[in-house]
Amino acid sequence: MIQLRTYIFLDSMQPQLASYMGTASMGFLPVPGDSCLWVEVAPGMAVHRLTDVSLKASNVRLAQQVVERAYGSMVIHHRDQSDVLESGQHILQHLQTSEFSRQQCKVMWSEIIRGVTADHATLINRDNRKGSMILPGQSLFIMETEPAGYIVYAANEAEKAANVTLVEARAVGAYGRLIMAGKEADVNEAARAANDALARLPCGHVM
Repeated sequence: MIQLRTYIFLDSMQPQLASYMGTASMGFLPVPGDSCLWVEVAPGMAVHRLTDVSLKASNVRLAQQVVERAYGSMVIHHRDQSDVLESGQHILQHLQTSEFSRQQCKVMWSEIIRGVTADHATLINRDNRKGSMILPGQSLFIMETEPAGYIVYAANEAEKAANVTLVEARAVGAYGRLIMAGKEADVNEAARAANDALARLPCGHVM
């Protein structure tokens, strides 16, 4: 039995998130403004069949596929929203389910740290080579979600809402992690937007 952990449609990928995904992706890179679908399932090997179904359904491109023992995730994208939505419907039909049967998102951690010290900023930057850097004195928004894939939705909505810097958006594995930095007021708004977006997502059940 295949469990739908995450099913997230992004109507328009924001510039930083699209660029960040490009640094981590081994597939066909998205560009800002592309529509995107992030799907995460369990067990991991099931993602191969869903990838096949989605790519044969429309003109979408495969940006990323990660296959772990417990979880598998895939990211498809296209400039035309209708192509992405069409492939998504074929995935759901194959699973004989709806997007609302996805696992409910749990925000495991959400916090703002204000006026980050130079030592702290340096270590964060050394650990995160794929995103942008945080500067000493900036405020820091950190978030952790379960399942991991929901973090891309939080990141995209936060970037829409505020002038913040994307440092990390790790969306594979057991938990997703987001780090954003900027001026205090912007970070406050980004955190509000990210948490509100996840709280509004309709889901069928809590795991």
